[in-house]
Amino acid sequence: MSKLPKNHKFIDLSDYGRPVAIIIANSLKNTSITPVQVTVSFIISGLIAIVCMLYGYYWAAAFFLILKSVLDAADGELARVKKTPSYTGRYFDSIADIILNFFIFLALWNITNSPLIYALLAFVGIQLQGTLYNYYYVILRNKFNGDTTSRIFEDKTPIALQGESQRNVNFLFALYKLLYGIFDKTIYFLDKKAIDSKPFNSWFMTAVSTFGLGFQLLLISVMLVLGWAEFIIPFFMGYTAMIFVFIGIRKVL
Repeated sequence: MSKLPKNHKFIDLSDYGRPVAIIIANSLKNTSITPVQVTVSFIISGLIAIVCMLYGYYWAAAFFLILKSVLDAADGELARVKKTPSYTGRYFDSIADIILNFFIFLALWNITNSPLIYALLAFVGIQLQGTLYNYYYVILRNKFNGDTTSRIFEDKTPIALQGESQRNVNFLFALYKLLYGIFDKTIYFLDKKAIDSKPFNSWFMTAVSTFGLGFQLLLISVMLVLGWAEFIIPFFMGYTAMIFVFIGIRKVL
């Protein structure tokens, strides 16, 4: 099930795993497996990828990074086909992503000659990139009555949906704010008026989707198998500058 109405869809370069994710979700629709359990499976896949990177098994690392992306899409798809959206799943997914990203870049630092500060800057860079993409995407989804579990402004604890614990939502939301708050505030500061803009063009959203986590992991995977591991950290540091390019284009449009 799409997150956007048909006439507002765009080619999402970060969402290449969606077709397989839909198959997985449909196969699990009538089972007892929950979306949160699928999230746990992508955490395991991400951890295996990190171990493979550390031991030099780059093809295996690439496989598990891409599998992680597929499973990352499958948990949300399963929630939609089972009609069990939850803030618990939404925040747990995001928290897992940022923690895995941090350890992926620590692993890249470990296997290359990059200074630790560069790895940390690259990590901050990909988080800002992903935050800009999510900011624009959620604005678009909210404008056209798409999937609204994700909110444009995560400024207060949401009310738990049917079937989930308010206590769990409170805890996960607080942890989400701790980990993502600075990135959300930074992007909002850079482009406060995006929420009041006209609907974003499809080609623009496709371009910004290169900031999506799926595309970022795909780039890391490709660079690993090509033997370009030492270029990954500098690349993501430099690509962060595109944030200002995309915001500039958005303002002009």
